[in-house]
Amino acid sequence: MGGEWRRMTLRAAKVTLIDCDHRTPPAAEDGYPYVTIPQMRGGRIELGEARRISHDHYLEWTRKAKPSTNDVILSRRCNPGETAVVPRGAEFALGQNLVLLRADGTKVYPPFLRWLVQGPVWWEQVGKFINVGAVFDSLKCADVPIFELCVPPLPEQRAIAHILGSLDDKIELNRRRAETLEAMARALFKSWFVDFDPVRAKAEGRDPGLPKHLADLFPDRLDDSELGEIPEGWEVASLPEVVDVNPSRPLRKGTIAPYLDMANMPTKGHSADQVVEREFGSGMRFINGDTLLARITPCLENGKTAFVDFLVDGQVGWGSTEYIVLRPKPPLPEEYAYCLVRSADLREFAIQSMTGTSGRQRVPPESLAYYQVALPPKMIADAFGRAVKPRFARAGAAVRESRILTALRDTLLPKLISGELRVKDAERFLKERGL
Repeated sequence: MGGEWRRMTLRAAKVTLIDCDHRTPPAAEDGYPYVTIPQMRGGRIELGEARRISHDHYLEWTRKAKPSTNDVILSRRCNPGETAVVPRGAEFALGQNLVLLRADGTKVYPPFLRWLVQGPVWWEQVGKFINVGAVFDSLKCADVPIFELCVPPLPEQRAIAHILGSLDDKIELNRRRAETLEAMARALFKSWFVDFDPVRAKAEGRDPGLPKHLADLFPDRLDDSELGEIPEGWEVASLPEVVDVNPSRPLRKGTIAPYLDMANMPTKGHSADQVVEREFGSGMRFINGDTLLARITPCLENGKTAFVDFLVDGQVGWGSTEYIVLRPKPPLPEEYAYCLVRSADLREFAIQSMTGTSGRQRVPPESLAYYQVALPPKMIADAFGRAVKPRFARAGAAVRESRILTALRDTLLPKLISGELRVKDAERFLKERGL
């Protein structure tokens, strides 16, 4: 199968390594993304999480290494060997310890390069050339071009890139769909429970933009309170009065149960990246519908938060002792707590409440007793639940489908780029599954 394929160095395959600028530009309020190692995730670049640099610094930092579509970004340090593809049309600058790999198309089809540097042979080469350090392992720029990889003929490369790229496109579409659905739910939370938009609109004689049966649930005036102006008839309550903080969950020591570690807590989006089965020892326990908030620095500041929707009915999961588990009390829907802890106001309160030594600060759960919310009446809480539950369910379904597609892609990848699996067989396999 793989007899037609040639083993050659990246240099022989006309793949060029372009080093980045080794300085760090100052941050700017607006401008271009400056991508560093933490923005590399799952073969993609999270541009929305990157800090910004000015236009002038962007031009200076991209003079030497300007990312182009289908280039591959390689991390040389911290997680040496990890790669991510440059998205089409993206404009950003590269941070330290990142380099570009660029195929000229004569020996390696540019869209295939991203897959070539993910397979087992790639990682064999990383292991061969890695430099083990006291703090960080690293790769030398001079070593990467002499990595030897199995390179198939160009027609085979195009076919493989199409198969894996199509699966990746479906995964990305699901990611965006889930992100949009969650954003809609969070926007509704902010409108109803933070900005009180329907009440303000009615007070000013404007159309609140809601169906009449929903608009009629909201009063037409705001009253003063210790929290500031809140809708007439609503109550001010401390967070523990409306949300259970670290509720008790039964789980016997030694029981094998789903485990979510801090590394797999999402910084954006509600779904955990990966959950494994592990024997319960000591940690926070949770069930479906709970919200998990990382309480330790820098995880809290980085936004690590999750909505638990990955367990089967009646199952109890567990995770880090550095989680705060939150569960809304009726009539508030389960999703209320997640939207609340994703809000800027509560996150700022939590960050300001952190105590402890530098670098190990954490939020004491009891500090949440000092956070106040405007509690809506039951009918509005119920209406919010009816609006957001389907969106969270659809977002969760999209994420679960993406996990299946990711597992399929990751299974096919080493087989295709090694020649173990023929393209026609892979195409037939996917067609049989409606993909």
